[in-house]
Amino acid sequence: MADVTPDRAELDDLPSKELYDRAMKLARERRDVGFLWELLRAIPAAAAATGEVDRAEFDLLHGVSLLEEFTHAGEGELADALRPFYIDYLATHGAS
Repeated sequence: MADVTPDRAELDDLPSKELYDRAMKLARERRDVGFLWELLRAIPAAAAATGEVDRAEFDLLHGVSLLEEFTHAGEGELADALRPFYIDYLATHGAS
């Protein structure tokens, strides 16, 4: 079977929500808890990058809040800030 891993340019053309959906699907298929952990660790920095420094500081101090953020990591500005994270994961491990 041919390699179906998309290249970074193809991935960069996708909307943030699509990148999130693909990365989450791939992580579930691979049972990749490490990806999910890294996503949780990336959320506060992504929130800070969107200008929500207070939110990022809160997330760092409150794990429950961070889990709530996790459920919305494919939406809006947070998803846009996490695009490089999703692209890297899909380009490294992904399928189309």
